[in-house]
Amino acid sequence: TSLKRIGTYVLGKPRDRQERLTGLSMTLPALIFFIIFIGVSIVRTLLLSFEQWDAIGPSEWVGLGNYIGLLDDAVFHRALVVTFLLTAVSTVFLSTVPMLIAVLFNMGWGAFGTAARTMLFMPSIISMVITAAIWRMIFDPNLGVLNSLLSNVGLGSLQQNWLGDEHIVLYSIIVVMLWGATGLYVIIFYAGLQGVDLNLYEAAAIDGANSWQKFLNVTVPMIRPVILMVLTLNLLNGIKLFDVIYVLTGGGPVNASQTLGTAMYRVTFASPGLPQFGYGSALSAVIMFLCVLAVLFQIWMNRRSNI
Repeated sequence: TSLKRIGTYVLGKPRDRQERLTGLSMTLPALIFFIIFIGVSIVRTLLLSFEQWDAIGPSEWVGLGNYIGLLDDAVFHRALVVTFLLTAVSTVFLSTVPMLIAVLFNMGWGAFGTAARTMLFMPSIISMVITAAIWRMIFDPNLGVLNSLLSNVGLGSLQQNWLGDEHIVLYSIIVVMLWGATGLYVIIFYAGLQGVDLNLYEAAAIDGANSWQKFLNVTVPMIRPVILMVLTLNLLNGIKLFDVIYVLTGGGPVNASQTLGTAMYRVTFASPGLPQFGYGSALSAVIMFLCVLAVLFQIWMNRRSNI
């Protein structure tokens, strides 16, 4: 009787219970997959972050030693700053400019608009590893297209070692990040704009609203869920950033472009000495913690927008 009461409390009435059991049965395969291949790995990584292990000898429990070590690690400090900087720039740019471009496309440009959207989206279907490899050749100081073009148009004084100069390497990386992702977010915003009721714009026009007022008071509120989703994706992608940096610079020069992802890879798999799996796991835990904060931020914003 007690178990029946508990079941009724958790699953609800018979009809609700059937719907919930049906939903659970559909999500169960994905849930099992997640627990086995992701959940177990997450737990193992968190446990390993409290140990010191070189993958050869036995592991040694060090408690918070790895996390305390991060506080005194200059490379970690630099990686944290670079990660936050790249995340902030990409989030601000990719959450505003693509939205404005999508609004322009939504005004209706016919075949030209379709062709422009396709061209903008093309970089997004290319793997970021391939994109970074192409841009690395473009940025090459000796044989790269960029320096050659500057020289041919009489702007040779602007030639730079785009990826080898610690003062400008982040600007080069930002260009690659924005070039590869802008088209994707334009399409996302454009899809969101298709769900906005045109009658709202007509009502705003009757009230005397201009184009900018329509954008602020109609478009933005109606696509708020899309904006929040894009914000969260940008935050997560910035925090986890690895592939572009690894291919372009490997974190150099002199750690000027080191991110949390590349720093974690360096100490775990590319250390000049023995690998430090415990220390690398602590870095992974920091990345995961920041990603959780980003997701909680989205949940908080969603709840606030629904008030």
